[in-house]
Amino acid sequence: MASAGGILRAMKIGIISDTHENMPRIRQAVELFNREQVELVLHGGDIISPITAKEFSALNAPLIGVFGNNDGDKLLLTQRFEEIGRLHKKKYEGTWDGKKFLLIHEPDMLEALVESGVYDVIIYGHTHRPEITRKGPTLVINPGEGGGWITGKCTVVLLDTETMKAELVELN
Repeated sequence: MASAGGILRAMKIGIISDTHENMPRIRQAVELFNREQVELVLHGGDIISPITAKEFSALNAPLIGVFGNNDGDKLLLTQRFEEIGRLHKKKYEGTWDGKKFLLIHEPDMLEALVESGVYDVIIYGHTHRPEITRKGPTLVINPGEGGGWITGKCTVVLLDTETMKAELVELN
């Protein structure tokens, strides 16, 4: 649990991936995350273009992301997202509420990472298929596609770190 002035509280995390420059869908996701008062947004890659920083800048929480296989000008993306959060090359490891997270784009080594037992939560993107499963002690999350270009469905995940309940939310 996070500590705020000595008071223990749960943390709500918004999870998104594969937004593929779909500005209206990014705007919807940002509105949902703000309405749900998430304290952190994790992006699993394939943001695509620096122009998306305009929509993500409306977030009321910091964003941490990783680059995907389709991301374009990574230097300019990094620069445009400096005020919003941080983008990382291949992976990001972080600890929130005492739980170790891994954020990646491509799930190539997913099974080995799960079997390592190192992470409480592994988040990935790339496949555009939502997944919320528990594999042993590890919660594995793919929020699906935030852009909705391939499946026609725009999905994100809300994670409560106290209960470790992950909820798939489809944006209309």
